[in-house]
Amino acid sequence: MASLPNPFRALILYIGFGLARAGLIDRHRVVRTTDLAWPRIVTGIARMSKNAVDVAMVGVAVGTSAVAGVGFAGPYWGLAFALGGGVAGGTIALVSQRFGAEAYGELGDAVRASVLLAILITIPVSAAFWTFSTRFIDVLSSNEAAIAFGADYLRIVGLGVPFAALNLVGSRVLVGCDDAYTAMQVRAGGAVANIVLSAAFIFGLGWGVEGAALGTVLSNVLAVAAFTIGLVRGRVPGIGEFPISISPFGSYVNPDMLRDLVEIGLPVGARNLVWTVAEFPMLAILDVFGENTVAAFVIARRIWGIMNAPGWGFGLASSSLVGQELGGEDPAEAEAYARDIIRFSVATYVVFAALTAVFATDIVTLFAETPESPEIPIAVNFVYAACIAVVFQGISGGAAGPLDAAGDTKIPFASQFLGMFCVSIPLAYVGAREATPAIDVPGLAVTIPEIALPAIGLWGVYLAFLAETTIPAAINYWRFRSGKWKAISEAYRPDTPADD
Repeated sequence: MASLPNPFRALILYIGFGLARAGLIDRHRVVRTTDLAWPRIVTGIARMSKNAVDVAMVGVAVGTSAVAGVGFAGPYWGLAFALGGGVAGGTIALVSQRFGAEAYGELGDAVRASVLLAILITIPVSAAFWTFSTRFIDVLSSNEAAIAFGADYLRIVGLGVPFAALNLVGSRVLVGCDDAYTAMQVRAGGAVANIVLSAAFIFGLGWGVEGAALGTVLSNVLAVAAFTIGLVRGRVPGIGEFPISISPFGSYVNPDMLRDLVEIGLPVGARNLVWTVAEFPMLAILDVFGENTVAAFVIARRIWGIMNAPGWGFGLASSSLVGQELGGEDPAEAEAYARDIIRFSVATYVVFAALTAVFATDIVTLFAETPESPEIPIAVNFVYAACIAVVFQGISGGAAGPLDAAGDTKIPFASQFLGMFCVSIPLAYVGAREATPAIDVPGLAVTIPEIALPAIGLWGVYLAFLAETTIPAAINYWRFRSGKWKAISEAYRPDTPADD
C-alpha cells in the first residue's frame, strides 16, 4: 500500500513529514497513520463528491426548488448514517482491540452482532420513509414545489437506509483490522457507481430527483454485496484479499457483544444524530430567508462535506491505531498516537480549507442552473464561513478518535449536542427573526413578552457554522488531555489474548 503512487497519499505524507521535521509528530507514526487515513479520506471525498454531484445534477436538470427539496430530505437520509454510524462506532472499537490482541473468535462474534443490530434498527426507519415521505418534508417547509421534490426523493432513497448502515459496518470492520485501503476500494467504487447511475437516471431517463435517489440506493446495495462476499470468502474478484474472513454461520445473538455495541455505539450514534437532527430546525429557520438561502445552505453543506473528508480518515485511523495499542496493553503508545494524529489532522484541514476558499465561487457555480442564479453569492459566503469553522473540526474529530477507541463515547456526544443545539441553532434563529414570540404560560395568567433580537441577518448563520465546531473541539480536547479514556478502555478489552 505504501508504495502506491497515489497523489492523495503523497499530499498527506508531505504534510505529515513537514510536521515531523518541525518536531511536532513522530515520523514513524506519520507513515502508519497515513497508510490508514488516506484511503478513508479518498472514500470520504468520493462519497461527499457523490452527494455534491447529485445536488449539482439535480440543480442543473430541475432547478433551485429541486435542490431545496433534496436538501429538506437530506437530514432524514442522514438518519441512516447516524444509526449505522452508531453501530459502526461500536464495531471499530471492538474489532480493533480484538485484532490487536489476535482474539479472532471474538472478532467474528462482534461483526455478526453488528450486522444484526444494524438491520434491526434501520428497517423500521426505511418503512417510515416510504409511507410518510410527504408528511416528513411538510414539517420543514411551506414551499409546495420543494415539498413535492423532497417527498419523491425521500420515498425512494429511504429504501437504501439498511444498506447504508451495513456499508458503514463493513468499512469499520476492515479499518479496525488495519486495512483502510480495501474499504476505500469498495466504498469509493460505490460512490463512482452512484454518480454514473444517477447521471443515467437523471439525464438519460429524465427521472429527476427520483433518479438521484435510485442511484444512491443501488450504489449502496453494490457496496454491501462486495463487503459481504469479501468478509465471507476472504477476497473479492477485482479488489483482492481481505485481512480477515468471517463465517456467516456463527452466533449473531451474543449478549455480551450486543451489550458492548450498544454501550459504545449509542453515544456515537447520538453524536451523529446531533448533526442530522440539528438540520431540521436549521432548515426550518433558513426557510424564513427564502428558497435561495435554503438552496445556498444545501450547496455549502455539500462542499463542507468534502472539506470534512480528512476528519473521516484521521478519526478512524486514530480509533484503529489507538484501539490496537490499547488491546496490546500499551496505553502510553496509544496516547502518543492520538496526540500526533490530532496535530496531523489540523494541519491537513488547513490545507483543504485554504484550497476550497481560493476556488469557492467557481465550485459553487457548478451547482446552479446558470452563473447568474441568485443563490450563488449567498452560498459563496457560507462556504467562506465553513472554511474557517472546519479547521476546528480537525481538533474535535481528532480528539474524539481515541475516545471512541476506548469506549469513552459519551463526552463527544455531549460536546456536539452543546455546540449544535445550545449555540449554533440559537445563533441562526437570532439571524432569521426580529423578536422572540410572546408566550402564554399554561395554567397561569402570565404572558412572557416578545424580546427584540439583534438584526444580524445571515451573520447568525456564519456564526452558527463556527459554533458547531469550536465548542466540541474545546470539550473533546479537554477530555483527551484528562487521560480518563485509558482507564475506561479496560472494560472493553478482549477477554483472552490468544486466537480462539
